[in-house]
Amino acid sequence: MYPEYVAELKKWAKSPRRFVKRAGAVTLIIPARKGLFLGDVFEIADILLLDKDDLVQKGYGWMLKAASEAHQKEVFDYVMANKSVMPRTALRYAIEKMPADLKAEAMKK
Repeated sequence: MYPEYVAELKKWAKSPRRFVKRAGAVTLIIPARKGLFLGDVFEIADILLLDKDDLVQKGYGWMLKAASEAHQKEVFDYVMANKSVMPRTALRYAIEKMPADLKAEAMKK
């Protein structure tokens, strides 16, 4: 991954086009799994947090799920801090690989 291009991904996340927004998130999946770019992952998730498009929600949820493989506590804390406004689709994707107790806590209304 080329860190100098991460700023471009944040621009993509603000695009009016759904697949460009989704690409802004899913491009970080592989580096996020390796524990890289956590701050940028959260910035992009913040940009896309209230997006109504289900494919965009699934995309940034997937990005958060990948980041949780290396930073489970941080991603869980992010989900808990935003669960009142985060669409359920994104929330479910983000917590998919977490332990059952954390999933249950995140899914509480």
